[in-house]
Amino acid sequence: MKKLKLAIVGGGVAGSSVALYLSELGIDVTLFEKSKSLVNGPPICHLHAGGNLYREISDKQCVTLLKESIELIRMYPQAIDFRPTVLAVPLVDSGSPKDLCDRLNKLKAEYKQLVDEDSKNKVLSEVDEYFKLFDRDKLEELARKELVKNPKELEEWIIPVAKNIDLDKVKFPLVIVQEYGINLFRLAATASLSLQSIKKAKVLTNTLVTNISTCRDTYKIEFEKNGVKNIQEFNYLINAAGFKSGEIDDMLGLKRSRLVEFKAAYVTKCESFNNTWPEIIFYGERGTPNGMAQFTPYPDGYFQLHGMTNDITLFENGLAKSTKDSAQPRLDTRFLEKITKGWNIQDMQARTSAAVNHMAKFMPIFKNAQTMSKPLFGAQQIPGEDASLRAADVSFDGERYARCEIVKASSVLNMADEITKKLIGLGYLDKSAYKKRDFKIIENLKEKDIQKLAEDFCECRDYPKSLGSRCFSN
Repeated sequence: MKKLKLAIVGGGVAGSSVALYLSELGIDVTLFEKSKSLVNGPPICHLHAGGNLYREISDKQCVTLLKESIELIRMYPQAIDFRPTVLAVPLVDSGSPKDLCDRLNKLKAEYKQLVDEDSKNKVLSEVDEYFKLFDRDKLEELARKELVKNPKELEEWIIPVAKNIDLDKVKFPLVIVQEYGINLFRLAATASLSLQSIKKAKVLTNTLVTNISTCRDTYKIEFEKNGVKNIQEFNYLINAAGFKSGEIDDMLGLKRSRLVEFKAAYVTKCESFNNTWPEIIFYGERGTPNGMAQFTPYPDGYFQLHGMTNDITLFENGLAKSTKDSAQPRLDTRFLEKITKGWNIQDMQARTSAAVNHMAKFMPIFKNAQTMSKPLFGAQQIPGEDASLRAADVSFDGERYARCEIVKASSVLNMADEITKKLIGLGYLDKSAYKKRDFKIIENLKEKDIQKLAEDFCECRDYPKSLGSRCFSN
């Protein structure tokens, strides 16, 4: 095959994953990342294996997210928290739990088909256990049972929910579904350790790309590392710069419509909640005081909280869009300062307190939860102009330029497949490389090494070490 020298700008979940995928196929990959470690960015915590957090998106997007999530579990099993998610509709919400059933049945049928096609796709438990409904009588019965340290059945998982939520505040039935968690720090550790072991992969952290220009069939990348300026040439460029992707487009004079949204989630600890939990979603209308509340458990009584209100996870004027003059949306300077300089302590405390109070409306005992660190935060890019888009992967401009435009981490393998197809067409890869699923390097990593590096990332980024621990393994 023809010789290829490929550059990826941005070492987030998209850039790191495609670097890992392509270098395993034998391509010389150089990954540029301005931070000192890989996979920093928006607060990833949920796999979206069916997209059930988002009532507003289409069934088609949900099916896509289901397929993509199964693929991601197979690629990064060490980064997955294998625990289900409870979906609850509050009394104050206009929706009905029964509205979810048609979609859940479609997803269950889709999951069965995927498992029938390939038994390795059975990663979301047994097909018949994809979801289950619980009425109030059953929940009251389960509330009288003992907690189970290592739950296996869905009934065992929902016991702490039955014991602790205010059943007078929600509609019935409650739904429990096999949507799992994804651990940002363990994914970062897995990708980093894997790339270190591949000779074809060159990872340049603490490296700022300052300019990119074209020269015939090559891209000339100017960058600065440890105060030293350098220039290298590549014959294929992948833009995986996340919310800064528009800046790369601007360097190359390319137009692209996109949105960027700043979000945050809050790290809390509640000693009285130190047992094995599922994730819990209380639905609500986005951007209102009753916006969705999301409760994500970690070991040792730590919890990550989202609240889709303007004083918790969302921010007034936190959504920006590109203009006719620039492909880079202009976030307000107060958000950029949070990203580059950190959080004001009062703002951090106020928003975390709001998140705790929002959750305590449904679980009153949770009002005793404490702020434990700065928030998990970042800016998320969304290609196009539809802010509700969740299933997206890659776009191309010309023969030798790709943009990684994932909105959810689960889309990384679809993204890698499309780029692989392009490289096959250009004569850089054999047809057998398309949709290759050989993750031997990841599979051979040792759990203790992943755990150690994940904890190191937590400490380096000023988060509790427990956030780097797996909540529940398969």
